[in-house]
Amino acid sequence: MKILIDMKLPSLNEYVRVCRTNRYEASKYKKDIERDISIFLARLPQFERPVKIHFHWIEDSKRRDLDNVAFAKKFILDALVKSGKLKDDNRRYVTAFTDTFSYGKKAMVICEFTEERGDENG
Repeated sequence: MKILIDMKLPSLNEYVRVCRTNRYEASKYKKDIERDISIFLARLPQFERPVKIHFHWIEDSKRRDLDNVAFAKKFILDALVKSGKLKDDNRRYVTAFTDTFSYGKKAMVICEFTEERGDENG
């Protein structure tokens, strides 16, 4: 199952800047981002088994460091849990994730979910 999150997510540097400004504003900022992401998650099923997630980050320029871009998976994982698509984002329910990157006219991320087969909750 794949979904497209058709928006530019904040990098780690952008999030840290907001956190340093005002902790209450940072909390609101994170909630707003997760709310925006959850709109794109609406068509996903509720995953009953553990998942592996592949994040394909499409950036509109090469200005942001890749590790700062991939930090936004934190917002996506938290939104998956808050929207009820994942029971939790711990190791029991998210067994692996990978990242790839490319460049285009608009920043976005494609998430591909693969449910684990059998009992892999060990």
